[in-house]
Parts: sequence; C-alpha cells; structure tokens
Amino acid sequence: MEKTPLGAVERPSFEKADGGRSSRRSRRNEADAGVRYFLPRPGSSPAKPELGEEVESEGAALIQAFRNGQPFYTVTVWKAVPEVNGGGSPVNVKQAVAPN
Repeated sequence: MEKTPLGAVERPSFEKADGGRSSRRSRRNEADAGVRYFLPRPGSSPAKPELGEEVESEGAALIQAFRNGQPFYTVTVWKAVPEVNGGGSPVNVKQAVAPN
C-alpha cells in the first residue's frame, strides 16, 4: 500500500474498462440530453417559479443568470411508457421526450 502525505488529496481515476479515460463532463452531458434551460419570468420567485425566456444552453443560462443576479431553471420532459420484461406484467417506465 502506498503512503499518501498527510493533507494530500487523492483524486479518483476515471478509467474505462477498455483502458481509456472518461470524464465527469462527458457523462454529465449524456445525462443532460433533452434538458431545456429557462430564465425566470419577471416577478416570479424560487418559492413560486414561473418560466420565462428559454436559452439555448447551460452555459448561456449560467452567464445570463449571473449577469442578472437571478436563478435559472432546467426542465426535462418525460412520458410514461409500458415495458414488458420477459413475459411478466407490464411496468411503467419514464422515457425522455426529445425537444422539437
């Protein structure tokens, strides 16, 4: 076992099974497919959010929210679909709906 100096932080390695490296960002982007970004409608609050202008990306939402000193909202649209597993009873599962 290797010794780590006191106070040093070991960073986790993101090795893939095939030996390549993965990153948190690439996994997050895959999970964020279909996410839409909105600024709040004027007069709304985090306690009672109302969606205002939609922006094209998370980066644009971050910049505009920072400039205006306001939060931003993310929305993912889902639909329920039946799934039958090996002849058993159907189970409802969620499926992301792609934006048009």
